[in-house]
Amino acid sequence: MTPDGTLNRAAPTQSGVQPEIEDPSLGLVRQAETEVRPPDVDLDLEPEQELLTINMGPHHPATHGVLRLIVTLQGEQVIDLKPVIGYVHTGIEKSCEQHSYWKVIPFVERMDYLGYFFNMEAYCGCVESLLALEIPPRAKWLRTLHMELNRIHSHLVWLGTSALDLGAISMFWYCFRERDRILDLFEMSAGQRMHTRYFQVGGVFEDIPVGFEQKVKEFCAEMPDRISQYEALLDQNEIFLRRTKGIGIVPRERLLELGVTGPLLRAAGEPWDLRKATDYLAYPELDFNIPVGTVGDGYDRYRCRVAEMRESVRMIEQCIDGLPEGPWIADDRKIVLPPRDELSTSMEALIHHFKLVTEGFRVPPGELYHSIEGPRGELGCFIVADGSAKPGRVHFRDSSFVNLQAFREMSVGGYVADLIQNLAMLDPILGGIDR
Repeated sequence: MTPDGTLNRAAPTQSGVQPEIEDPSLGLVRQAETEVRPPDVDLDLEPEQELLTINMGPHHPATHGVLRLIVTLQGEQVIDLKPVIGYVHTGIEKSCEQHSYWKVIPFVERMDYLGYFFNMEAYCGCVESLLALEIPPRAKWLRTLHMELNRIHSHLVWLGTSALDLGAISMFWYCFRERDRILDLFEMSAGQRMHTRYFQVGGVFEDIPVGFEQKVKEFCAEMPDRISQYEALLDQNEIFLRRTKGIGIVPRERLLELGVTGPLLRAAGEPWDLRKATDYLAYPELDFNIPVGTVGDGYDRYRCRVAEMRESVRMIEQCIDGLPEGPWIADDRKIVLPPRDELSTSMEALIHHFKLVTEGFRVPPGELYHSIEGPRGELGCFIVADGSAKPGRVHFRDSSFVNLQAFREMSVGGYVADLIQNLAMLDPILGGIDR
């Protein structure tokens, strides 16, 4: 500390010993001699090659959440990187065990707060499988429709904020312009722009209103041209290309070892997508392709996500055209709330309503894992049912949590300036990571 109160990281004491700084989060500090260096680092360094440890975050705009990165540098080269998580841990999984099954849905929506429809589907699909409950065809198609709208919404937020991190400010406003239209559609169908609780165990909360299909068709008619505008802005931007091409490459084999899924894995050339590999909702009846990359760098990750938006538009159009008629929720009064018109005419319906609201429905003992393809990869829900109206154990496989393992592989050996780009292309959501 200098006399004027500023922190001097390189000021030695009179004895020549570097002063010990207990909290490295204060800023840029020198690596203490007693600290353990990474095993692959040469310890016989010249004075100008000494290692530095910097803290990025936890309050940093480029982390897109409360994430702390402890970065070890040799000059400008990243020698080691350690993500520190848990700053927004709220105990969501434990809270789920303290509420009845149908009251859990608002909790799970708030994990990956950009993919709330996917959180609901992972949970509701798991409970429905434990109950051996088949939801109506119309409910399957409505869920698929909203999830693909949600996928575009999530990718738009990613594209706008990632381009903003790299200096392309205009992209942020263009992406959020289309995102706002999707939120208007959610408000129209579910009454809420975010955290809608639209999915219910047994189907969806209510049918889509009159005029919703036309609004969706208008959006789908305009979106391909909007995506082409995004590509024209970025694919000809020399700065964007230099910041993404050849940066953050991780081999496909290493990504598979780490359990990475989603656009990160597909960008490396692995065509793995649960919408094709498994049979859930209306996806088996839809015609769509799986975009894959070749190199697995930041540019391939960008191209895969943009191509996924085009495929989602195609699927949404197919959902609107093929939407079947019929009920939108299962007809099981012991699991699903009876409609309002029955409450004034049926004593049995009134009893079911009272029991469901006060106690909830019971799930037979058993355990089950249900996984779907979210915007960031495999999103899974594991439930242990003990026969009561509350889950005995709930655990989620969050794709951002697993994919974060690849961040070190993407960054070590590169430059500190590329950390921002690598983290942006990773697209982590800290609400899902910390839960």
